[in-house]
Amino acid sequence: MTLLRLRPLLICLLCCLPLAACADPDALWRIVHEQCVPSQQQGQQPPAPCDNVDLSRGEAQGTALLKDRHGWLQYLLLPTARVSGIESPWLLNDSAPNYFAAAWQARSAMARRRGQAIDRTDVALTVNSRPGRSQNQLHIHISCVSLALKHRLAELAPSLGTAWQPLPGGLNGHAYQVRLLHDATLSTLNPFKVLAASLPGAQQSMAEQTLAAVGARFADGSEGFYLLTDKADLLHGDFASSEGDVQDHDCQVLRQP
Repeated sequence: MTLLRLRPLLICLLCCLPLAACADPDALWRIVHEQCVPSQQQGQQPPAPCDNVDLSRGEAQGTALLKDRHGWLQYLLLPTARVSGIESPWLLNDSAPNYFAAAWQARSAMARRRGQAIDRTDVALTVNSRPGRSQNQLHIHISCVSLALKHRLAELAPSLGTAWQPLPGGLNGHAYQVRLLHDATLSTLNPFKVLAASLPGAQQSMAEQTLAAVGARFADGSEGFYLLTDKADLLHGDFASSEGDVQDHDCQVLRQP
């Protein structure tokens, strides 16, 4: 059996997902399309099983927020339209919603669940590559950043700019690229479009790319993000899953003094 055929099972096992979810790569799509959207249309609040569904611009432009069963504060931001993943050409279309901006705004759900504010530098958004995911509906993971990575990025910040450069030492043995993004809300600079336009070869290989945005506060007091990306290399065991490399669903970063 090829690596590609084994991919969904491997990812599910590595992420401790239920086998039922592994067997159905459309499970998230079914939840959003068959449960959350109808709940919203029927006026149920919250639109169970989702926490929130925004259909203000119609279902084709809508988003849904779903609490992930794994992790203390992890949420998923999903389109209410059928969008396969990071490789979808729709994400680079001028009329496509800015899903990253919506995910960043939706991080407020983490604070509500915690009952306390969460600093932007403790939050990361991630999208896994096609080889690095088990579901074929775009979903942006909203969760805590790894404590170790937070410290690394803060130390590296003075040497980083708006051009991609190798992350010194990589992450978990994976050769990540990193750059700064000077947009406090992601509303102007859409990370999907930034990746496709600024990293050579990325637009032609979006399916193999993973993408993460980590909240940042820079030395001059301005706010923005660290963007990180990695490209899948199945022969060397790299599935390009920034969720596992960048985020910590146990949120140790929030348990520090």
